[in-house]
Amino acid sequence: MAEIQTQHQTLTFDVKLGLLQKISHNNGSKIVVGEEIGMYTSPGSGAYLFKPEGDAQPIVEAGGNMVISEGPLMQEVFVYPKTAWEQTPISHSTRIYNGDGTIQEFLIEKEYHVELLGKEFNDRELIVRYKTDLDNKRIFYSDLNGFQMSRRETYGKIPLQGNYYPMPSLAFLQGSNGQRFSVHSRQSLGVASLKDGWLEIMLDRRLVRDGRGLGQGVMDNRPMNVIFHILVESNISSTSDPVSNPLPLIPSLLSHCVGAHLNYPLHAFIAKNPQELSVQPLARSFSPLAAPLPCDLHIVNFKVPRPSKYSQQLIEDSRFVLILQRHHWDTSYCLKGRLQQCAIVANEPLSLFNMFKGLAVLNARATSLNLLHDDVEMLGYAEQVGMQLRRDTF
Repeated sequence: MAEIQTQHQTLTFDVKLGLLQKISHNNGSKIVVGEEIGMYTSPGSGAYLFKPEGDAQPIVEAGGNMVISEGPLMQEVFVYPKTAWEQTPISHSTRIYNGDGTIQEFLIEKEYHVELLGKEFNDRELIVRYKTDLDNKRIFYSDLNGFQMSRRETYGKIPLQGNYYPMPSLAFLQGSNGQRFSVHSRQSLGVASLKDGWLEIMLDRRLVRDGRGLGQGVMDNRPMNVIFHILVESNISSTSDPVSNPLPLIPSLLSHCVGAHLNYPLHAFIAKNPQELSVQPLARSFSPLAAPLPCDLHIVNFKVPRPSKYSQQLIEDSRFVLILQRHHWDTSYCLKGRLQQCAIVANEPLSLFNMFKGLAVLNARATSLNLLHDDVEMLGYAEQVGMQLRRDTF
């Protein structure tokens, strides 16, 4: 066994296979992960079909290469596994981060480098499987376009492919003790919980034919990186039984923050030549907000609306559209999501008129998401004075 650890958690790996086996937290809680990489043989599958021949079989053999790197900011385990093929179709890294007061210190980052290239992988579908010790009764939850969760249940009366569900950005298991195992994804994938405690995620597919719809196989595979952020949480109050509760469960506040950190990264742009810079040097920092946003409030979009009658917007008509989403989160998994400096809208209301630094907001009104309707009664808003909200807080 090999281990890497931070002040919050310790990861245990199987040295022979290079796979993550267990996660231990400093409060004494543990969870068996049982990472496994497998492959389906699917001669009947296609672009719109999933018809495997039996279960996915493990492909990792003992004898691969494993490199452990440790530093003050990050610790990483990189594995180039041994498989039956000369060119292995997958390699993977596991990372944990140090940093007080950051989101990264609570998560586990898994990065899979997938290369389903060559005819030896024809009609094969690659998966990763986490065989946890949670008694979820084959019930799990996945999101719908990143906005709400759906309850998923595995049924033994239908084929395996009928128990696969879409996972746009998040899927999690919950045991009877309230412990959760969440996997955040950067791209949409398929997910299933075929046995108690298992969470199986599709990584890539290479298929020769397609019997319906597309009319051709899925043969345009490219090397790709699949990144997951894994989060393990323990319930601090009431426990909801997934079997008796038919309603979908919702993520915690920390889980929302982890998903936003993964899917909305900060992009840095660097000029190639100094001549391309403007005469006035750019500021070394940029902070458009007067104060940090509450953790349960997310800016979905900030844009200038497209004029409906004119090709160019009038200068005196400076308008912009701000779309905000207030997350629905589970308070039984720590009120502030283990982030000490995390505020919520209920405690610190946000003022639209004082939200931006160096920008005066003179007027604000509610509108529909498509910007076509502003009837306050239809939208469900209370009294307004003219076009300005009487209350400018949420």
